[in-house]
Amino acid sequence: MDGSAVVGIVGGAGWLGSAIATRGLSAGVLSSKSLLIISSRSPRGNRFANWPEIVWTADNEELSRRADIVVLSVRPHQFRDISLNLEGRLVISVMAGISLETLKRRLNADRIVRAMPNAAAEIGRSYSPWVATGNVTASDRLFVSSLMAACGEEDEVGMEAHLDYLTGLSGSGPAFPALLASSMLSHAETAGIPSHVAEKAVRGVVCGASRLIDSDEFMPNSTVESFLNYRGTTAAALHEMIRAGFSDAVHAGLRAAALSVADMTASADKPAG
Repeated sequence: MDGSAVVGIVGGAGWLGSAIATRGLSAGVLSSKSLLIISSRSPRGNRFANWPEIVWTADNEELSRRADIVVLSVRPHQFRDISLNLEGRLVISVMAGISLETLKRRLNADRIVRAMPNAAAEIGRSYSPWVATGNVTASDRLFVSSLMAACGEEDEVGMEAHLDYLTGLSGSGPAFPALLASSMLSHAETAGIPSHVAEKAVRGVVCGASRLIDSDEFMPNSTVESFLNYRGTTAAALHEMIRAGFSDAVHAGLRAAALSVADMTASADKPAG
């Protein structure tokens, strides 16, 4: 796919759409001279101040006429209100729970990719798995890989079911570490720790020390075992967290997320009317 392809982003001023757009522009994967963004809420947001050549429109039909590649970045429940004929275009959906089959049927398209970046795309730290239909070409795949890589790490996965599972795991982005941080902060408050100290301490754990396991040897189990074997204060904390069902709670949360995606998919797959 050459650099002259026009890319349209439905929902391009939203948090995820704008993150994909600005990361793609900064990396040179997208060109501001051929980028078309549609948004009905906050066009010409400050995030795009460095790219004044971008074309904005409030007309879905204009976007579908002009774009060679269409990125769908709207909330899943908004998809029912979108009517586009994208025959012959490459379609990239970042909507959770909208299956390839539903996208094909609703958009009259057969070159479709489902990708699942998360909120960390904004800072180039997302993990974005994606899955493609059989009609997606090698050139299409290269473009999708480059666009998702501009947002962080990416992988093409072989099964749509795997993408649906990862929607609840990596697609949740900062929510899970934020929950851990929130619990740590609330406990520190009960211990009377000043808020500015507690915040720095928790940030040091969740954002700082956790980088020690972000390596090519990524082996969190070994890290846990090492601290358990040391038999110090950390081991005491870990033993009690494990005894209290920490892993069970995480597994239950991920099962709930998977069920939620399945429910969304089943609902979206039902023909309207």
